[in-house]
Amino acid sequence: MISTADIISVLKGEIAGLHIKNAYSNEVSEEIAQNFSRSPGLNDRRDGVPGQYVGASHYRKDAVNYFADSKDARPFIDMLFGDLVDPVRGIFDALKRDLQHQGIELRLAQSEHDQANICRAIRWCGSGPYALAPHDDVAQVLCAESDFELSAVADIVCGAQFLPSMAKEGGDLRLWSHRPTAADRKAQEVETTGHSYSTTYLETVPYQDLQLRAGDIALIDGGFILGATSKSSGEKHRLVLNSVFGFARPDLVLWWT
Repeated sequence: MISTADIISVLKGEIAGLHIKNAYSNEVSEEIAQNFSRSPGLNDRRDGVPGQYVGASHYRKDAVNYFADSKDARPFIDMLFGDLVDPVRGIFDALKRDLQHQGIELRLAQSEHDQANICRAIRWCGSGPYALAPHDDVAQVLCAESDFELSAVADIVCGAQFLPSMAKEGGDLRLWSHRPTAADRKAQEVETTGHSYSTTYLETVPYQDLQLRAGDIALIDGGFILGATSKSSGEKHRLVLNSVFGFARPDLVLWWT
């Protein structure tokens, strides 16, 4: 059972994370994964974070380029779901209804150019101990260009992860019990990206591994350091549909990728 009240608790910083198991069926997971692998919009990442993706990210972009990329990628995002019941849109719509009852608007981030997509899809291909190195999601929002309305989201940045495909072993979501400060980011030289924190920096910090499986959803307070461990066996990679969202004003929550 998916509780929007619990999601709102993550959004408000009351809890650090939420793991929803078996949120959607294996059939839905498998079809999304297949649609991703054969997507004509599939690209290799070239920003220092190994992986393949379908969709758009605001990471290291100004608003003009991000929203142009979002518009170009929208048909490919739609193709990921085809005629399926879209689990991302399902969460978005349910959360939107419940926030409305509290006098809070939830919508996609937008500009005069276009609007964000509901999600992007990423298959992480990192080697070594992490498929996705330890990072936080706040730094890149704090350093977003001023022409982004999402730059107003500077307190709690919530990350939503929908998992259509997972390795049988490994690929877990690791969440460290540490919310880095501006001074921490400067010392680690990740002020504008939040990526990546050194293993030496984290060696004494407690962490928890969420053992995610296909069909699961994780919602995480992105102010904490998080990463994904490498898979240890099998051919399946960790495929994630992800979005980020947060309060831009007390009466407005923005959702983007």
